[in-house]
Order: sequence, then structure tokens, then C-alpha cells
Amino acid sequence: QAANRDLTEGENERFNRLTRGIEKIDDEIRGLVRQLAGQPGHAESGDGATGAPELMQRVDPWTRDDVRHLPRAQVRDKARKALEDRRLVEHLEARQLESLDRLLRTQTDDCDGGHIAQMLLLSETPEYRSAFRELVSKSQPILDHDQVQAVRRFNDFRAMSIGSDAAGGFGVPVLIDPTVIMTAQGSPNDILSIARVETITTDEWKGVSSAGMSWSFDAEAAEVSDDSPTLAQPTVPTYKAQGFIPFSIEVGMDYPNFAAEMSTLLSEGYSELLAGKLTTGSGSDEPTGIVTALDADTTSEVAVTTDGAFGAVDLYKLWAALPARFRRRPDTAWMSSTDVMNEVRNFGTTMGSNFTVDLTDESIPRLMNRRYYENDFLPDFTATTGAANLMVLGSWAHFLVAQRAGMQVELVPHLLGSNRRPSGQRGWYAWARVGSNVTTTAAFKLLQNQ
Repeated sequence: QAANRDLTEGENERFNRLTRGIEKIDDEIRGLVRQLAGQPGHAESGDGATGAPELMQRVDPWTRDDVRHLPRAQVRDKARKALEDRRLVEHLEARQLESLDRLLRTQTDDCDGGHIAQMLLLSETPEYRSAFRELVSKSQPILDHDQVQAVRRFNDFRAMSIGSDAAGGFGVPVLIDPTVIMTAQGSPNDILSIARVETITTDEWKGVSSAGMSWSFDAEAAEVSDDSPTLAQPTVPTYKAQGFIPFSIEVGMDYPNFAAEMSTLLSEGYSELLAGKLTTGSGSDEPTGIVTALDADTTSEVAVTTDGAFGAVDLYKLWAALPARFRRRPDTAWMSSTDVMNEVRNFGTTMGSNFTVDLTDESIPRLMNRRYYENDFLPDFTATTGAANLMVLGSWAHFLVAQRAGMQVELVPHLLGSNRRPSGQRGWYAWARVGSNVTTTAAFKLLQNQ
């Protein structure tokens, strides 16, 4: 039936003719595949029993299908196929592509890879990328019909997202979005390079942690003792990070290397902000920094041996205070300011026999066979007899950074000078969501003067 009526005789005949045509074309395709499968050096997968060839469907990431309504598996396949387009990914490193591919296949309560795949397919079309470039570089952009539709599709998708932010701004294309491509390993931000970094599609990361479980020996046929671990459910909320990038009108008119330049500009300021907040952030309207989290837990604090002094003995004391199960982990590392590192370097001139590396080198690569990182957002050594934090040691997989996927940028069309007159500059106002916290406090120790 069609339109609640039976087909007419002519319609029925046409329907049967088209059906026979489709069957004929299908038979010809199968015959051609069999012919190709029989050629030397050509392998074709089959069902194993009959040897019948299997037709493989070519994945095209840029079809006009509405990706918001496709099955998630198909969306992921399309997004992963898009990563093979060299024009889109030439500014990315291999590790970033590997991380992004892994992210697209992730499916957890906190991170839906299908959501990120949809973002990628909607924001990396030629129409959206060109529209985005117009919208963030010109005060009066002129978009054609395809560009308008591309922006509208992305905005509709964003509006339906879980925990969507207030409307405003334009979504940064995924392949230049720092919240997606700023991977942990290799990041210029040392904390990001060693911490556990999770990209999420919600407003809060939720997990399960434990300081470990115990085992016991019991008598024959005796009831086993209760060795169950204490489980915690840490949460890491995200907060709004904001940045502002001024640029001249001339720059906006001539922007040949769009993807690489945008990626660099957005990443550098964002990374610098995170470096500070991941170290000493208060946890109030901003991430909880590693020092802030450990300073709030007295069991994580280790006092120097002599009040107001810092010596090699304190390095041994801090190392011994960290539980053995965390000392053995490959992600365990030291971190201090450059000034404190210089104090440690001085230990090498007077107590070199205590260490297996030359502490007088330009930088100290390792202590106790664990990496040593500089972070100038940590305090300097001042020889004070008051309270002062000096150094962090711990298993950094237990410090979690949660980045919500999706940075947005809005154009401020004219910047004004001190006399409230235009300066010939525009500005990008960018924002993203990020949070951090320690998930297992026993995994860290903080050396401090008390």
C-alpha cells in the first residue's frame, strides 16, 4: 500500500520493473567481486563456509547525512575516517592523533566518544571551518547558505548536549580545540604531562578510588579475616576558564595558516593558566591545585628535619614517608620550583656521594630513580621558620585533571583605547571547562616547613 491505498496496475508494474533492475545490478556487482577475488595477489573476505565474497562499504565522513541521528558506531567510524584526511590533521603530532582516536572509541559515564565524534564531524566540514574563520576574524562576516546551515547544525547539536553552557560564542573546530587535542604525554605543561588527564562530556568526573587492600594468612579451615579495602567515590567538578586574545585588523584580514595558528594561540594561554591553577588553585570557582589538596590533609604533610632549613636528609625523609606501593610506581615523580631545585643542586657539591646522578647539572633529571620536574608556581625556598611548602613527591596518576570537551570563542569586534576610541584591534573571548583534584591523598607527600 502507498498513501493508504493500493497501487494501480501501472504503478505495480513499474515497482516490479525497478525491483528486477535492482536485483540485476546486485548480481552484476557480486559477479565482479568474485572475478576480482580470483585474481592473483587479491584477497577477499568471505563467510568461510561457502567462500562467498563480502562487500565492504566505503566510509565517507563528509556525506550529507545528519550525524546527530545516525547510530553511534557509524558516527565513530566516520570520525575516525576523517582523521585520515591529511589536510585536516597536518598540524597535529602522531601522539595527538593516537589520543584522539582512543578518545573517539571511549564509552564511559563521563566520556561519550560518540559525542566527540559528532562534534568533529559537524565542526570539521569545509563549510563550518570557513564560517568559523569568518565569524572570529570579521566584525561583519558574510556567510553563504552552506556556511549558515553548518553553523546552525553545530549550534543545534550544542544546545542538545548534556549540561550545555549558556548560548553564545562559536564552537572551536575539534582538531584545533585545546580541550580535545591537548594530550597529557608531551604537553609543555609538566603537570598535564604526568597527571591523569580525562576528557569528559559532562560537567563533573566521577570515579572510584582506594588506597589499596590488605591480604592475610589464616589458619586451616578458619574464616578469612575482613581484608576489604575502603572505597571512595571522588568527584572532580569543572569550572569556567576564560581567556582573551587581542589581534590587529590586519591579522584578521590575512590568515593563511588558520588551523596551526589558532591551535597555538588558544593552547598557549590556556596551558599557562592551567599550570598555575593545577598547582595552587583554591578549588573555589577554579580547579583544586595539588598543593592546596595536600595542604588540607595533615597525613600528607612531612615536616623538614630542622626548622627553617632544607637539607639532603629531608629528601630521604620525604622519600621514606611515601608508602612503598606508591614509591614503586613508574609515574611517581618529584616536583618543586627552580629555586628549590637549585638548593637540591647544592647538595651535589657537598654530598655528591649520596646520589647516583650529578646534581650540579643544568637540571636534575632524577632523584631516587624517579623524574624531577620544575614548576615555578610552587614556592621558592626562603629559610623561613614559618609555614612554607617546598616540594611534592607522589604517584601522579592519582592527581586527576578533568577537561570538558568543547572550547568556544566569541569575537569582540572593536577594542577601545584609553580615550574610548577604537584602536584598530579586535579580540577573541574564549572559554572552556576544566577541574582537578587529588583522588588518593595517600599517593602524595608534601615537604614543608611547619
